[in-house]
Amino acid sequence: MQYPEPISKLIDSYMRLPGIGAKTATRLAFYTIDMDKDDVTAFAKSLVAAKEDLHYCSICGNITDEDPCSICRDKSRDQSTILVVEQPKDVMSIDRAQDYHGLYHVLHGVLSPIEGRGPEDLNIESLLKRLKTNTAVKEVIIATNATPEGEATAQYLARLIKPAGIKVTRLAHGLAVGSDIEYADQMTLMKAVEGRTEL
Repeated sequence: MQYPEPISKLIDSYMRLPGIGAKTATRLAFYTIDMDKDDVTAFAKSLVAAKEDLHYCSICGNITDEDPCSICRDKSRDQSTILVVEQPKDVMSIDRAQDYHGLYHVLHGVLSPIEGRGPEDLNIESLLKRLKTNTAVKEVIIATNATPEGEATAQYLARLIKPAGIKVTRLAHGLAVGSDIEYADQMTLMKAVEGRTEL
């Protein structure tokens, strides 16, 4: 059966979202049709506002509705550390843990020669400028994902930053809390042994 064009377009729109297949998109489309008109209007306005009102912080590259972002403006944060992440959502995840109280820098991706993404495509140049102008920074913590691209990006950044006399560290990788060693893959076990700490 052929859906009316407005439904087909709505299904296609939902399918453009990551992880949404045809069945889920169809279910969401029909759910949207059954919603109250005011709720649909508010939902549509939220989508447009998110696209129009959000931009990247001129200092750290995090997503924000103000420039600079609230983290960069917060003078109570530890100004001596910058934690480098791949995406803005990583900032939210780490900050939600409330264990890290320093600054951030968002790369907006990782090096990937296969995808044609080199250093010039990432937010690296502004990090280097930031380190030159902010002499309070003593440590850069690289928190890219434990993928080949994330590891390559971490190594590349370390080679650029270390000559400036700034300490470069990497987030520990390894076994998740509550996991069993017998089910861990070889790379996870290797990283767990490398990142071991004294008790």
